Amino acid sequence: MKQSDMLGMLDFLRQAEQLKDTLRSAHTTQGRKESTAEHTWRLCLMAMLFEQEMPEIDHAKLMQMCVIHDLGEAISGDIAAVDQDPNIDKSYQERLDLQTLIAPLNQPMQQHILSLWDEYEQAETLEAKVAKGLDKLETLIQHNQGLNPDGFDYEFNLHYGKKYTDQHPLLAAIREIVDQDTASKVQPGTELENEVKK
Repeated sequence: MKQSDMLGMLDFLRQAEQLKDTLRSAHTTQGRKESTAEHTWRLCLMAMLFEQEMPEIDHAKLMQMCVIHDLGEAISGDIAAVDQDPNIDKSYQERLDLQTLIAPLNQPMQQHILSLWDEYEQAETLEAKVAKGLDKLETLIQHNQGLNPDGFDYEFNLHYGKKYTDQHPLLAAIREIVDQDTASKVQPGTELENEVKK
C-alpha cells in the first residue's frame, strides 16, 4: 500500500469519527439520544445475527452497505423521518456530503463506497432491500426500547418503512413481532389502540 493511500484512509477515518457525535431522534434505555454510529453498529450486528437465515444474500456486501449507509450524515446530520420535508431531496444532499467525507480516499475506494451507497439508495438488489429493511427494523426496535419523551408518536412507527421490511419473508416476520411491541405502546383510548385490541 502506498503511504499516500494510507494517509488518506487515516484522514477519512478521523473525519468519519463525526458520526459518533451525530445524534438521531431515537433515545437509549437511559433516555439520551443515540448517535448514528450507535445505530449503525447495531444494524451491522443484526445483519450478522441473521446471516444463516438468508443464505441467498451476499453477506460481505450487505455488511459493507450497512457500515456506509449513513456515513454522509457525519456532515449535515440526521433528519428524522417525521421531520423530513417531502420537497427536499434528502438523498441528494446526503450523497454530496458522502462525497465530501470520502474525498481523502483514493479513487478506487471512493468509487467502491459510492457504488455501495447508490445501490443501497436505489434498493433494487436483494442485498440493498435487506439492508434497507434491517435499517428500518433497528430504528423501530430502538424506538420501542428507548426511554422516549412524552408524546412520542408510536402510531407513525406502525407504518414506517413497511415497503422495505415487506421485501423479505424473514424481515416481515421480525416486523410482525416488532409491530406488536409498538402497538402495545400506543396511548390507551386512541382509535388505533382500539383496533389493535379487536
